[in-house]
Amino acid sequence: MAATTLLLSPTTPSDYFRIISPTLSVPTDPQISTPVGLLACQRDPLLRTLETTVVTAYVSQPPPPQASAGKKTKKAVLAPDLPNEPLLHVLLHDTVIFPEGGGQPTDTGIIETTADGKAWEVVQAKRHGGHAVHYVKLPTGVDADAGLLAFQPGAKVTVSLGDNGYERRYDHMSMHTSQHLLSALLETRLNLPTLSWSLTSYPSPCYVEVPRGMTQEEIASIQAEANRLVFEGRKVHVEVEELDVAQEQAKPVQKLESGRAVGKGLPEDYTGGVKRVVIIDGVDKNPCCGTHLPTIHNLQLFLVPHTEALARSSTTTARLYFLCGPRLIAHLTSTHTLLASTAAIMSCGPPLVPERVSQVVDERKKAEKRVSDTEQELAEHIARDLATKISTSEGSPFKFHLHRTDDTSNALGFLSSIAFALTAAAEPSRPYVVVLSSSPTTQTASSVSTVLVLGTTDSSVKAAGDGLKSKLGVKGGGKGPRWSGKFTGVWKAGKEDVVVQEVLDSI
Repeated sequence: MAATTLLLSPTTPSDYFRIISPTLSVPTDPQISTPVGLLACQRDPLLRTLETTVVTAYVSQPPPPQASAGKKTKKAVLAPDLPNEPLLHVLLHDTVIFPEGGGQPTDTGIIETTADGKAWEVVQAKRHGGHAVHYVKLPTGVDADAGLLAFQPGAKVTVSLGDNGYERRYDHMSMHTSQHLLSALLETRLNLPTLSWSLTSYPSPCYVEVPRGMTQEEIASIQAEANRLVFEGRKVHVEVEELDVAQEQAKPVQKLESGRAVGKGLPEDYTGGVKRVVIIDGVDKNPCCGTHLPTIHNLQLFLVPHTEALARSSTTTARLYFLCGPRLIAHLTSTHTLLASTAAIMSCGPPLVPERVSQVVDERKKAEKRVSDTEQELAEHIARDLATKISTSEGSPFKFHLHRTDDTSNALGFLSSIAFALTAAAEPSRPYVVVLSSSPTTQTASSVSTVLVLGTTDSSVKAAGDGLKSKLGVKGGGKGPRWSGKFTGVWKAGKEDVVVQEVLDSI
């Protein structure tokens, strides 16, 4: 008899969401919006779909484009772009789409209107005061009036995350819950409070900012302790109660010796009236409005084994990067792919890659040294040949153009080596002006040829440079007995060489 496996969708335990205030309850009136703190996505973070009703809707015009004012502001969490067109701002009785807040970015999803079965894309959700407002995109061919008619108060709808929206949410939950675990261990084990944290865009590592750098031993110990708790499968639950705003605002803000505040307080514009605390059993108890997994059982944590120092005017802090859940899988997959590809190129097994790369780098350095020595010898040979021509020439000053085809990465450096060697080898009493040029083997309209002019008098060098500028379009400049520039295009012996010779003849 063949074995069969039944895969059940994960469910949130019934005791995950706990109301501990006797006077607080989730609104049941379909015409009342459930406040942020009591939303379905916060009561049951694994819930993907919910049937609910519309409370209100209105049309919002896109904001005018703002000109960039110098320094760009850095935002680690990238919300989906809002289209440059009118949107519907829809307030529902309840929702599974989490509005941006608490360091966690917005969810995306779909609202299906029951009356006509039409699907409407939710591009963002944001907290307005104490309520979650859905930013709904108008489908092609549907105007704002038709949208308002579809979302009239009392209309029945089904709000869902969809597959892509749930993958986004699961990633955010994984990283957010792991951050609570990591921050708790850093503070209780090493007395390192979390100053801030960033839920970066997938698949980049997230980070917590701490007051100082950490040793590899400290990082390894925190990682081991975190994963011990993960393997134990510590549970997570949420406790909510009525919010005493005056009491919360009266609480002193924890500060470091430098005066910098630790963490963030309650948002000034929050009017939901709910205080929400996320608890990891026996590990952490922290106010938070974000969505969190019911257990840390699958959140194996990997800490990047070094911290990144951040220098500020008053103090130096550090960032500790971490990965877990889908991001850790993506990191391991990409790292293995890169390692396997490198091993194939190096013709060795993955464990031998560091050694083989080290060998290649060492051989590359030796080869570069040999090339440099050879180029220097060649430059001196060319310079001696030019010096001989200068000493035996009858004209005064001696005028000569030498063009080379060379694919060196530093054409000007090689030409300069010739120039230095020529200055040392030529007789001081013999005046000269020499143009050195170099072009790559394969040339196109965008190819760059290097030009260097040197001579015994500043005036002759300047005259040659000015002539190359006006007649050949070389862009450059110089001072004294040297002038250098660049020619863009295809350098042809029968054309550009002729022009250079004409410039020299005119001196």
